[in-house]
Amino acid sequence: MNIGEVAKSSGMSTKMIRHYEETGLIRAATRTGANYRVYTPRDVQVLRFVRQARHLGFSTKQIAVLLALWEDRSRSSGEVKRLANEHIANLNLRIQELVEMRDTLRHLAAHCKGDSRPDCPILEKLAGAAH
Repeated sequence: MNIGEVAKSSGMSTKMIRHYEETGLIRAATRTGANYRVYTPRDVQVLRFVRQARHLGFSTKQIAVLLALWEDRSRSSGEVKRLANEHIANLNLRIQELVEMRDTLRHLAAHCKGDSRPDCPILEKLAGAAH
């Protein structure tokens, strides 16, 4: 398969495939004599794995670890579960931070008159936070 076919099959853009190859997250495709990339069905599987891991919010570094674990059939599932639980804990922290940001903005927006006057508690809060 060429890169366009792999992109379509994996749901990933050609640009991202090239990026992941360049960064070493995935192995570089073999090349034809004319220097075209050639991919296998296994490469599509790996790209789908990466796409799903990104969708779940794993970092590139975490995905590299998960790929290594996926390919190591002698590994225990305990390490995978530990990584997933760490990621869940990090997601929960990020969710809490987002909720706090939303609540603060909601409060500020509720107290902004939104009229023609220049007084704005949103801008006042931003200016105060900069100090």
